[in-house]
Amino acid sequence: MLDIKLIREQGERLHNQLNRRGPGTAQDLDRLIEIDAERREALNKSQTLKNKKKTLSAEVGKLKKQGENADALMAEVKQINAEIDEWDGKADALDEELRTTLLNIPNIPSDTTPDGADESQNEEIRKWGEKPSLDFEPKNHLELGEALGILDMKRAVKISGARFAVFRGQGAALLRALIQFMLDTQTRENGYEELYPPVLVNEDSLKGTGQLPKFEEDLFKLRDDELFLIPTAEVPVTNYHRDEILPEESLPVKYAAYTLCFRREAGSYGKDTQGIIRQHQFDKVELVKFVKPETSYDELENLVTHAESILQKLGLHYRVVNLCAGDLGFSAAKTYDLEVWLPSQNTYREISSCSNFTDYQARRAMIRTKSKDGGKPELVHTLNGSGLAAGRLFVAVLENYQQADGSIQIPAPLQPYLNGKERISK
Repeated sequence: MLDIKLIREQGERLHNQLNRRGPGTAQDLDRLIEIDAERREALNKSQTLKNKKKTLSAEVGKLKKQGENADALMAEVKQINAEIDEWDGKADALDEELRTTLLNIPNIPSDTTPDGADESQNEEIRKWGEKPSLDFEPKNHLELGEALGILDMKRAVKISGARFAVFRGQGAALLRALIQFMLDTQTRENGYEELYPPVLVNEDSLKGTGQLPKFEEDLFKLRDDELFLIPTAEVPVTNYHRDEILPEESLPVKYAAYTLCFRREAGSYGKDTQGIIRQHQFDKVELVKFVKPETSYDELENLVTHAESILQKLGLHYRVVNLCAGDLGFSAAKTYDLEVWLPSQNTYREISSCSNFTDYQARRAMIRTKSKDGGKPELVHTLNGSGLAAGRLFVAVLENYQQADGSIQIPAPLQPYLNGKERISK
């Protein structure tokens, strides 16, 4: 969340920056400034009365010591106590409203985040590789997967419902190979430590990364326990260091984690209903960094290259785009999306988002750092990125490596993970 002190000092600037996300985005900020002023007034009133009570109580003590009547002063002290309770109660209520309002205000876009209302105004940064040269009409991943017997959507509907899939035989093996390949690349070559965290998390964890309270409708919650299925490994991995102080010399701390992820996809009905592009349950390798504030934007550029390394090793054509303010995620200050080429759609589709959250998540989760020379602890900056979404990578491999006979050529880096297998055939 945002720094209340910064809001007091630079309210107008932050108002303008927030409205870059869209008209009216800064309304909660304006209300927060009012709440903060009311809260401070209530605290001042309470403190003034407490000081007056202290003076009167001393007078009562003197009168009693001298054997004089102190009833009038005691009655006044009683009245002051009631007024103090009233102002303290008001301050507590305003403090709760202040925190709730803060939790619902998104992060401030970076100055290097371009203006724009939606994804159509995102800024293309670069492209890598070449589109595959197919001398036949490309099939989509669902046609390919069903014909090869490696994807079964119909039985998944029977088992669970819409937006679920069963990976079968060579398909299940390919998905597992992709996950292992990504983990090995990030841990052996890019310096990440692997974590395998829980996929059920508590409310505090989701507040820490910004999913709650704003986006509860997109989460799956357990009926009998105060636990939620994670929408991404960003949640448990970022909260791994919640309420901790990390030694400055340990930074950057870098984790890679594979998990299942779960999303209701609220509001996305009608989008990508065919195939496995947008599922309620999906697999993802997530990259999370805890870094020094002064290095966070350099670390973001570095994070993007680590996500890119997977696509480059697999020879998949993609582009990198800088998201505009209107397309930016709630907690992010700056985000790059990696979009892989899909021949059947003749377009690019997102396969990774890499974001710098500055101190926004760290303030919510109280993750700080401190130098060994002492000094006051300061908030770290957190970053994360998909490294990558395994289901979408599965789609990209099927579509880009499809052959005229409907088989799939397996990219060379994946073959060792599939016992040397070079092709998926019916």
